Amino acid sequence: MNSNAPTRSSPWSHFVSAVAWALPPSSSASDRYPELEHRMKHWKIEIDSDGIALITFDMADRRINTLDAETLEEFAALVARIKADAAIRGVVLASAKAGTFCAGGDFMHLETFAGPPEPGTEAETLTRDVARLTEAQALFRSLETCGKPVACAIEGTALGGGAELVTACHYRVASDGPEAKIGLIEASLGLLPAGGGTQRLPRIVGIRAALPLLLESKIIGAAEAVKIGLVHALVPLGETVEAARNWVREHGDPVQPWDKKGYAVPGGGPYVQANSEAIAVAAALSRQRYHGNYPAQGHILTAVYEGTQLPFDAGLRIEMREFIKAARSPQARSILRTKVVSPREIRNGANRPLGIPVRRFHKAVVIGAGLMGSGIAHAQAAAGIETLLIDITQEAADKGKAHVRAALEKAIARGRSSPDAADAILARITATTDYDRVADADIVIEAVFEDRAVKAEVTRRAEAKLAPGAVLASNTSTLPITGLAAASARPESFIGLHFFSPVERMELVEIIRGERTNDATLAAAFDYVAAIRKTPIVVKDSRGFYTSRTISMYLEEPCEMLAEGIAPAIVENIGQMTGMPVGPLSLPDAIGLELPYHVLQQTRRDLGDAYVPSAADAILHKLVVEHGRHGRRNGKGFFDYAEDGKTKSLWPGLADIAKPTLTDAFDERVKTDLKNRILYRMALEAAKCLEEGVLADPREADVGATLGFSFPLWTGGPLSLIDQVGVAAFVAQCDRLADLYGERFRPGRMLREMAASGERFY
Repeated sequence: MNSNAPTRSSPWSHFVSAVAWALPPSSSASDRYPELEHRMKHWKIEIDSDGIALITFDMADRRINTLDAETLEEFAALVARIKADAAIRGVVLASAKAGTFCAGGDFMHLETFAGPPEPGTEAETLTRDVARLTEAQALFRSLETCGKPVACAIEGTALGGGAELVTACHYRVASDGPEAKIGLIEASLGLLPAGGGTQRLPRIVGIRAALPLLLESKIIGAAEAVKIGLVHALVPLGETVEAARNWVREHGDPVQPWDKKGYAVPGGGPYVQANSEAIAVAAALSRQRYHGNYPAQGHILTAVYEGTQLPFDAGLRIEMREFIKAARSPQARSILRTKVVSPREIRNGANRPLGIPVRRFHKAVVIGAGLMGSGIAHAQAAAGIETLLIDITQEAADKGKAHVRAALEKAIARGRSSPDAADAILARITATTDYDRVADADIVIEAVFEDRAVKAEVTRRAEAKLAPGAVLASNTSTLPITGLAAASARPESFIGLHFFSPVERMELVEIIRGERTNDATLAAAFDYVAAIRKTPIVVKDSRGFYTSRTISMYLEEPCEMLAEGIAPAIVENIGQMTGMPVGPLSLPDAIGLELPYHVLQQTRRDLGDAYVPSAADAILHKLVVEHGRHGRRNGKGFFDYAEDGKTKSLWPGLADIAKPTLTDAFDERVKTDLKNRILYRMALEAAKCLEEGVLADPREADVGATLGFSFPLWTGGPLSLIDQVGVAAFVAQCDRLADLYGERFRPGRMLREMAASGERFY
């Protein structure tokens, strides 16, 4: 937590050196290009006998290429040489990284970009910001106006600033497999492209085709890119560089279409009826989809609408103006911190025990070949780890491997993988019943169903074969790790790993430290999660851990609303208006109503007289016990489901359980109150977890909530939301809600002390 309020204006030199497109002024790079070329780390230039320069991007010490201050300074020197060197007739850009052309800008420090300007200086600050950052934006413009034809060879992902670099080239050729993808993903970060993306894309493919790519951060494959005109040609993998060379040699045109006399935007400008309708529809759909929570979409529409009516360079200035506005929003700063900065810091070991060597994992065992176990096996094998998948019978173990095969076949069908990659993953998984093969494993993960006796038996059987120093972990979402470790002869090497379903797609893992878990085991758990390319958060061994405890408020508060007489349709829609991806009545139906019902019953038994019943107890009892409504699985829960399991309508019988008295929520104050009640209950619970030591780091609270149960990303997470509101204002609002609706909204001591001292979480 940070007791010092952030400064009003960050030093511009710091931001300009960190923002995705930052670099020193091009004149400086031009003056120094021989010196820079001599010491280049990230780019290589080779000039063939035809005078075609092959410039290869190969970022040092990184798995992927990104655009940061250093890579862009070097690239500026190359552009300066391209312009000045008469021996260079044309250019081909390529990447040395398998599967990646360029993943975009390195946003590691972008959250420091700006606090709000001092009152009365807004216009002056905005003008200065635009002028300063336009120097960075000018690099791609310099490339496309260098006077030489530039082609790019795309054999991997080109995202964000990487996609903008692609569009600044005169010719684009891509490989015809699933590896080549292009996407302007800035909107997903609360931003808009600032390297010319909002101006070049509509001038290449037309306004109507450009809008979904810009507004939805849509990533498309090479075939679709050719179809809409974003890519000129497809060739087999490994032949893109030669195809690009041939174009430069035989057809190279060094002038972009929009720099030619008589150019018109494909399909017309924004005043053409089809385009004006498309812009209006896009604005309405954005409002419907994002409920006004994400301001970047409005800035993108403005940049496209205004910029495409003007000459290209004027359009770039419009784009930069809108970028600055978006980047100054609290949503953008929160999104960037929680989606980019904090996960990287956590994955890099921010909370890993110090002084313990990093552990490598060569062989891992998963016991229990159900959906969770097979998902864990899939994630391990995809990360290159030899995996043993054990179950009681060979048939059950084989069925688990078949789940992995089915998931891989879906990925191939969707263009996300290839048959060769799938075969390699499956070859690393051995399905068996033989516990003797556990002996040389680095880690064993028990993933059987949530039964203490079954887990204890598996622990004893695995431990009897496991080598000293190996880690034994339990995948559990509810059972205390300290209790499970009682079955182990070495509880210091026992730890909890709570995976999220579907494991192969969900990024988060909760690491649960038992009372006797030692630092070496905790460090090994960090290293294992890093090895399978997921993000760890460390939680205290307590009821519900962190994510289960916090997401439960997304059911409890809506049940309180139902009990108050708020119509179910309003409750469902308000939940989605907060930015949660699934409504609060649909979510428990999807996971099965019996699960939250049994959790509440177990909590009541464990706490005894200390248990405080909520409306959820009564409503779930009526649904599950009295009416046999278990959710989508049996076709009836809060909703009635058609045979396809998807078509649904609210169950009319809910009116008998909780009679609606509020059936109209058009009043903005009512909607705001209802949205705040849902968000603030989860935020209060996250704050309690931090106060009680369930978590030790606000970053883990926010990352855990957004990755674990899709807490609305525009907030940056529950604790970032409190910072956005202001801790003092949040406390005051919660006190008002407590007076109106109950003590569950009353803030705890930590928040009150933070409010009194002006402290923040960040």
